[in-house]
Amino acid sequence: MKTKNITTSWVLPIIIFSQFCCTSLWFAGNSIIDDLILFFNLNTESLGYISSSVQFGFIIGTFVFALLTLSDRFSPSRVLFICSIFGALFNLGILYSNNTIITLLLFRFLTGFCLAGIYPVGMKIAADHFEKGLGKSLSFLIAALVLGTAFPYLIKSFNLDFKWEMVIWTTSTLALLGGILILLFVPNGPYQKRAQKFDMTKTLKVFKDKSFRSAAFGYFGHMWELYAFWTFVPVLLLTHSQLHNADLNISLFSFIVVASGTVSCVIGGFISKSYGIRKTAILSLSISGLCCLLSPLFFMISSSPIFILFLIIWGMAVIADSPLFSTMIAQNCETRSIGTALTIVNCIGFSITIVSIQLLNVLLANQNYTPYAFMVLALGPIIGLVYLKKS
Repeated sequence: MKTKNITTSWVLPIIIFSQFCCTSLWFAGNSIIDDLILFFNLNTESLGYISSSVQFGFIIGTFVFALLTLSDRFSPSRVLFICSIFGALFNLGILYSNNTIITLLLFRFLTGFCLAGIYPVGMKIAADHFEKGLGKSLSFLIAALVLGTAFPYLIKSFNLDFKWEMVIWTTSTLALLGGILILLFVPNGPYQKRAQKFDMTKTLKVFKDKSFRSAAFGYFGHMWELYAFWTFVPVLLLTHSQLHNADLNISLFSFIVVASGTVSCVIGGFISKSYGIRKTAILSLSISGLCCLLSPLFFMISSSPIFILFLIIWGMAVIADSPLFSTMIAQNCETRSIGTALTIVNCIGFSITIVSIQLLNVLLANQNYTPYAFMVLALGPIIGLVYLKKS
């Protein structure tokens, strides 16, 4: 019994660390976009395309995984391990010296496809191990996702004559490490109930529950804002520095802004225990939506510390509700469908991010729109709040 307790106590930290390692693949391309533009002679609009190709790969991947109900029918730990191996290999494809924009987009697409077997499957693994206190567990897990997403910016910020290739090698190595740790030390959870047969209709059946639909559509509104904000954090900082002649380490402050969500995820998990999961999600979504609407005013402020503080608050609010939505989704569906439910909701949510990222890409192409462009992200929180109020 003692050994079992010790083993159980290590499961969540291992899942968290593995999620951090594997999801570092996500923004590896974004963090070195300037180097890629120079090395492969790309145009300046490549940031939006490269980011969207990862999202698109993730969307197709989650659709396939959900349709085949893979994480509900097979060992999720094995699924995550296999995807981490292939994700690391496709990430290394960026190093191919004869890459064109087409091959770069292909490698990022395939990396995103593999992430479909990492992020939602990691949440499925947590749900299988922590039926009670799932909200807090997912808060730590998604905090790791946030830190993993921000990590490539930190590597880039050191300015220690690291070549951009080092970012790719580092993130691929981390992904391999994360997958191996899950395979070796995280067995199938005690609350896992495997689906006995293949059922394509599960992706539709989960939406019949009213509470599930409320949580899912709240999540969709949250996703409209989240990845568009994360993708263009460097643009926010660069625009401020150009408007006010500020000298900023864009990579370092991009890391700080995105990584601030790590703290807010954990705080949100603890607050939700006393304040309630749904109420905490509404609070977070309201704050991030307000930040979208106020963004033009903060562009006018010349003080860099104030502007960065505003972005940190935004960075904390924009992600704090994510584990709460995932918890509500997992709690409002049948146990044998948790993996499929999380995956299909991720699929739809990330499909929405393609639209918001490309819309911002178009708006930001005209510099006159830049200070006002981010107001369009408020549409997501507003729609999400409407659906949350219905439940």
